[in-house]
Amino acid sequence: MSSADGTVEALDARAYTFPTDAPEADGTLAWDATTLVLAEARAAGRAGLGWTYAPADAAHVVTGLLRDQVTGRPALDIAGAHEAMVRAVRNAGRQGLVACALSAVDLALWDLKARLLELPLVRLIGAVTDEVPVYGSGGFTTYHDTHMTAQLNGWVHGHGIPRVKIKIGESWGRSVPRDLERVRHARKTVGPDAELYVDANGAYTRKQAVRVAQALAELGVGWFEEPVSSDDLQGLALVRDLSACDVAAGEYGYDLAYFARMAPAVDCLQADATRCGGLTGWLRAAAVAQAHGLEVSGHCAPHAHAHAAACVPNLRHLEWFHDHVRIERTWFTGGLDPTGGSVRPGADGAPGHGMAFRTEEAAAYRVV
Repeated sequence: MSSADGTVEALDARAYTFPTDAPEADGTLAWDATTLVLAEARAAGRAGLGWTYAPADAAHVVTGLLRDQVTGRPALDIAGAHEAMVRAVRNAGRQGLVACALSAVDLALWDLKARLLELPLVRLIGAVTDEVPVYGSGGFTTYHDTHMTAQLNGWVHGHGIPRVKIKIGESWGRSVPRDLERVRHARKTVGPDAELYVDANGAYTRKQAVRVAQALAELGVGWFEEPVSSDDLQGLALVRDLSACDVAAGEYGYDLAYFARMAPAVDCLQADATRCGGLTGWLRAAAVAQAHGLEVSGHCAPHAHAHAAACVPNLRHLEWFHDHVRIERTWFTGGLDPTGGSVRPGADGAPGHGMAFRTEEAAAYRVV
């Protein structure tokens, strides 16, 4: 029997909390630390890693509700394990923290399968492109101009990434003049040729967002993320129809029905593999977007998405999010290089997603 014929022997989870390098906030939330929940699935002497950014309690969901649904199954049977997990969490409620835990496990199973078959994950799924465009993302509302300038310069002029995003909607949309001044400053910093995006994190009201969108268009902003709450589908559609900017949303999607509802209201559908059911859910969300004539963009957690992102024909780009890049570079080996504005998953031929966790380095930050 080959190693690929083995069953999943163990499933474990750990959680680590990593402080931010400066106070951070967007339009509707502030934070000073980020928690990573790591899932590890083992079979035939190999280990697959998956992760999510969620409260530490998600680790207990992995070892409680989900472990028995995965262990003992054929390691190659990801679809069966995914469906078993979805059914097992019915009464617990699939949304939110539970979906994040399920996503981490699904990611670990995909990594494990690719490692057992000794293939890069991008080859296992089937690539349609060698390169995945990325955009630098950060520009938090707590940043002073000097800090934001340094970050933007690092992406555009340091790494040659021609797309960047900053946060606006400060204080639940109560600081529009400062929002627009920060956008003007960002445009001046990155120059006229770089693509400039903004993310309001649902801070504005409908009419307010329409007025802001008009000002953004004059500054050459091409992407207006969550101008209103992502729960307000009519509002998203309104801003989309009255704005020259592309309106994007979808990061809070935890199941496929969410994306089916969201797609008719946006210009680009976002999906987060660490929330929407892992790579299984993300690939399905990309198909929903394609069925609606839309592109899909990977939300945050860039190294969790990169291989799958290269495998969908309607990909727009992947978010190179400051917080998650810090963590994935600090606590993992095998990180990708965004220089030039894109990454090439699987180019080194390493099996799976190519990432390995630095357990000893992260030990002091472990919380579960």
